[in-house]
Amino acid sequence: MRFTSEQRLDDGVLEREFTLGEIPGILWTPASASASAPAPLILVSPPPLGLRKMYPRLAGRARYYAAEYGFAAATIELPGSGERPRWAAAEQARADLRRVMEAGEPVGDEIVDALILPLVDRAVPEWQAALDALLSLPGIGGPVGYEGGVISIGVRLAVVEPRIVAAGFFAGSLVPAAMFEEARQVTVPLQVLLQWDDEGNDRQSALDLFDAFGSKEKTLHANLGGHTGVPHFELDAGARFFARHLK
Repeated sequence: MRFTSEQRLDDGVLEREFTLGEIPGILWTPASASASAPAPLILVSPPPLGLRKMYPRLAGRARYYAAEYGFAAATIELPGSGERPRWAAAEQARADLRRVMEAGEPVGDEIVDALILPLVDRAVPEWQAALDALLSLPGIGGPVGYEGGVISIGVRLAVVEPRIVAAGFFAGSLVPAAMFEEARQVTVPLQVLLQWDDEGNDRQSALDLFDAFGSKEKTLHANLGGHTGVPHFELDAGARFFARHLK
């Protein structure tokens, strides 16, 4: 891990950009973090739209967690997003998805599989490598939480990564059928956020996935409104969820 920039923000949070190999990322740490008092870590996964585009939303959540609750938070660029190299199969899957959605046709399983499964296979090992590097830094320690992003990435991580002890997911309907079986293996506490009128997601698919999770503690927060209408109070609800399990 190589840090490429550093700035102390007006709320006392330290924001550092880094690269892990060729993967860009950002780390936010609270002013209280030290080697003798390491901060619990939350992995904040972005949508596959690029860190620069999603920075205001990601930084807003991360800075709130750091300044108000004393968590460290980190994000990395997903494969094929932002300034990272594209790969032909993913670009074709995105084009196929746009085509059927513009035509008002149902999105078939083959498109969902082609779009999501290769992304999960690439992203999860990268998140694990980032976790290795982040936990080796002074001032950052476990336990670790995960939130956001492509829900299938979170499902896989929650299954294979024992250092993650709690997860907050943003419900989405582009979930391969194979991920439902993996969801049954998830046992960590979950908080799932669903926008009831999300124009881009199928509500029933999101509810079916929530039902499939094997966790004994799982909570669904469903709010009226579209994809971008998440109520502001859900930010504090997410922070309090992590506070119960990471501190």
